[in-house]
Amino acid sequence: MKKEIIAMLLAGGVGSRLGILAKKRAKPAIPFGGIYRIIDFTMSNIANSGIDVVGVLTQYKPLSLMEHIDNGRPWDLFGRTRLVEILPPKTGEESSDWYKGTSDAVYQNLGFIEDFSPELVLVVSGDHIYYMNYEELILYQQKKDADGIVCLIGVPEEEAHNFGIALIDKENRIIDWEEKPKKPRSNLASMGVYLFKKEILKETLIESAKRGGTDFARNVIPMMLEKKKVFGYEFKGYWRDVGTVPAYWRANMDLLDINSGLDIERWGIKTNLSVKGEIGDRPPIYIGKNAKIKNSLISSGCEIEGAVLNSILSPGVKIGPETIIKDSVVFHNTEIGKGAFLEKAIIDKNVKIGDQVKIGVGEKPERLSIETELSVIGKGAKIPSRMVIGKNCTIHPDVDLTNSYLRIIKSGDSIDRS
Repeated sequence: MKKEIIAMLLAGGVGSRLGILAKKRAKPAIPFGGIYRIIDFTMSNIANSGIDVVGVLTQYKPLSLMEHIDNGRPWDLFGRTRLVEILPPKTGEESSDWYKGTSDAVYQNLGFIEDFSPELVLVVSGDHIYYMNYEELILYQQKKDADGIVCLIGVPEEEAHNFGIALIDKENRIIDWEEKPKKPRSNLASMGVYLFKKEILKETLIESAKRGGTDFARNVIPMMLEKKKVFGYEFKGYWRDVGTVPAYWRANMDLLDINSGLDIERWGIKTNLSVKGEIGDRPPIYIGKNAKIKNSLISSGCEIEGAVLNSILSPGVKIGPETIIKDSVVFHNTEIGKGAFLEKAIIDKNVKIGDQVKIGVGEKPERLSIETELSVIGKGAKIPSRMVIGKNCTIHPDVDLTNSYLRIIKSGDSIDRS
């Protein structure tokens, strides 16, 4: 089955900078915006751009991601000529079979690409929040007759050292490339979106592998610049790398800001509504007579008897009376008792929080910005009544503090079972 273009979606990252949110799942599988997952944005961009063959490269704790993607039907990527295929490492013979980096993952799946004999290969990351019509990228590639396209976005100069940075000429051809430079010479950062002529990509991946290269930003792009025509495509819309807890929280808060540019409905973002225990056939939202909801996103199956202010609740969350949830993100099936107070908190799935618990209170740790005040409670944790948890605290998944002598957790502390 020949295709003009196919997509290779990189979804195997460990997500270590997201801490305990990625401890039990791949980063692209982390819930976002109530009913969605981070990967939904890239999957929807692909489907909405008319690309109908996708290879999803998974590696780290992929089960929930695989269940979510299923057969691709939620994105209309299932049928006689449409396909989503999960491509895990071909493990079992040698430890070296594991994907060693982004380009190595695609290199190990050149056979999958060749099955469709495409002219172009789109390589995208599954852990960014943005909307892009890739058809415009294809037209740009054709106009430039480019061997490769790197999508670029202007970032604040003080953040540029966190990205691959491109220097371009007046024709937008990339003339130099710096991967996470200490002193960037530009603020044009890679978005992790690449478009290549298939034969050029294949040739470069094979040569890069011979030299021990494993990564697009560190190895493949610099190698291509030596002999090939690589252009930058400057993107002007909303884009956020949600690779850290503050960035993830900020992107969720952007959903509640009509001026942020993040607009899920207008973008046509789709998700899998049928994953067991996720969204499914939830009852309507229940709002108690004394409840208060202001500028918040509330999902189906939630029961609200307290106040929810500028916050996002996933399906099945229960908020007790006299409880206040402020500037927070709460995942599926979490229960919060009576008279609790949460501010700038991220609460993972199936957490039990008792009565009169306070999270995100007290003095701000020194040298921390407002966004690193965030406290994160891991999946399945149990917090007893009247416990006080400060700012910038971490409670690891499955930690049960109900029989602990602790009643106050100071700002900046981390609690693990070990």
